Amino acid sequence: MIVLRVAVNALIMVAELAAIAAIAWAGWKFPYQFAAATALIAFALGLHLDYARLKHEYPFYFDGERPRYLIGLRALATGDSLLKGLVAGLVALLTFAGNDSDRLLAVAVCFAVATYAGTSILRRLSISLGAKPARWGFFRLAVPLGLVFSSAVAFAAAIGYVKIPSLVDVGRQLVFDTPTKPTIEQVSDLIFNLKQYIDSVIATLLSTLMPLEWAQVLSLIFSVNVLTGFIVALYALILAEAVRWVERYRP
Repeated sequence: MIVLRVAVNALIMVAELAAIAAIAWAGWKFPYQFAAATALIAFALGLHLDYARLKHEYPFYFDGERPRYLIGLRALATGDSLLKGLVAGLVALLTFAGNDSDRLLAVAVCFAVATYAGTSILRRLSISLGAKPARWGFFRLAVPLGLVFSSAVAFAAAIGYVKIPSLVDVGRQLVFDTPTKPTIEQVSDLIFNLKQYIDSVIATLLSTLMPLEWAQVLSLIFSVNVLTGFIVALYALILAEAVRWVERYRP
């Protein structure tokens, strides 16, 4: 029985890693379809979770145990979900669209690392504290997972897999390489290089106030890469819910 349980746990882990790799690969190879799927997932999850959150929060803000106008809460949840879906789709597209194949591969690997961190955190919270992965992932882990993704990108830059451009590089790309009507890929490459340069500037400025190592760590908090944490959380919560469901019904 113990051997069977170990074997099942190993299969669950392999399936989880395979699913994470497949998601990152899909974003890398099919950025437009991935962005559309991400937008739909964020919208669908928001319709359910935002509505449940608003019903729970209602007594905190208003007198009475039950909301008087459920249709109003449903409309508010729908509006919030639609906005989150649009933002998630845009962030996903700008994360994975581009012409720089080396950069996109590095981003896909960083995305996979952050997603695995998210599923591991949610699984541990579920086992130890009885937390619900979907709710924690949707409302609480976007920023922490954004920091994980930002740290992974910074590490990839430190070891040379992601280039840190200079102001001259960014200016050259903006003036000479970007046409009047750029494509999504060109805009994505430009934004990524621009935010990498801004991150390096922030780290340099902070280094005047503290040791360079601390400045580099603190600059990760202000990185635009943290925004990717929202879409990382979406896929992490889906996988964590699936893993916990399988674990509940395993032999």
